[in-house]
Amino acid sequence: MADIKLLPPDAELETRRVMKQLVRSHVALAELKGFVSMIPNKNILLNAITINEAKDSSEIENIITTHDELFKAMLRENHKDLAAKEVANYRTALWHGYELVREKQILTTNMIIEIQSLIVTNRAGIRRMPGTVLRNETTGEVIYTPPSGEKTIMAFMDNLMKYINEDYDSIDPLVKLAVIHYQFELIHPFYDGNGRTGRIINVLYLILKGLLDSPILYLSKYIIRNKSAYYRLLQEVRTKSNWEDWILFILEGIEQTAEETLLLVKKIRDVLDKTAEDIRVKLPKIYSRELIDLLFYEFYTKISYIEKGLNVTRKTASNYLSSLEEEGLLVSQKIGKEKVFLNKRLFEVVRQAGTER
Repeated sequence: MADIKLLPPDAELETRRVMKQLVRSHVALAELKGFVSMIPNKNILLNAITINEAKDSSEIENIITTHDELFKAMLRENHKDLAAKEVANYRTALWHGYELVREKQILTTNMIIEIQSLIVTNRAGIRRMPGTVLRNETTGEVIYTPPSGEKTIMAFMDNLMKYINEDYDSIDPLVKLAVIHYQFELIHPFYDGNGRTGRIINVLYLILKGLLDSPILYLSKYIIRNKSAYYRLLQEVRTKSNWEDWILFILEGIEQTAEETLLLVKKIRDVLDKTAEDIRVKLPKIYSRELIDLLFYEFYTKISYIEKGLNVTRKTASNYLSSLEEEGLLVSQKIGKEKVFLNKRLFEVVRQAGTER
């Protein structure tokens, strides 16, 4: 049977240790939010950072790909690397969730179903059939049986949505985030994609509560680094009501991740500034801020992007990109029948951040 209880938890959540860690987590998060708010074109940062999040979050589910395959999958609808396609779908779902929360200023079960359907590319929705169990990957032992039946699952989801959207207690939102993440994992409402959906809910909640303005902080890399502790502590909340250690684990993850993300954001900004200066000096006739933004919007640039973005002819756009390649700022390659241009510097910064553990 599922041993899951309705929220809020009947336990002391804000212990002395938790309160001390909360200060550090909030400071790190506020510093990240403040720095990002001063950057003119946030999409450049967000596209770069959500790539690594999509890759890391999928890796937790043993969906493993390379940055190179991932970018190819983003460019081609019929790309054959299924793992890369799944990671690209995750990023699409993440952006869609962000747009929904920004527009609605609320998080609902229907929105979560929509997000999950983009991750797994089907509309199976909430589990209706019994038989779902969570097993130890090594031994095959059943460690947890989530609630079954659509009506039961929906009742738990309704309770979770109320906890997310209504601040009827004075519990700090970062503590609530730890509770929300735990509860969603226990409800396990879908046949597939629960972990990835739950990790998207984390960042959407931070945006909903005004702790972030954009989807830029993710715990997936932290979970990969501490995977055994993550699953052990999830279990200990359920079996021993050990909320304190679980909440501390999540809060420490927020602090570490905010600090690491801030470093990555600064590296991306530095690379952008250096590239802008190089173009201004070496190719002054084609330099414009709009061109820089287009080159950093994604990792690959197409002639058509420059043509539309700068409102120039295809021949002019092609000449711009060829000039940039001659200066060593871009590298062209054929993907399918199309010629694309890789932003080498941005690619390397993000790839290196994605491989650091």
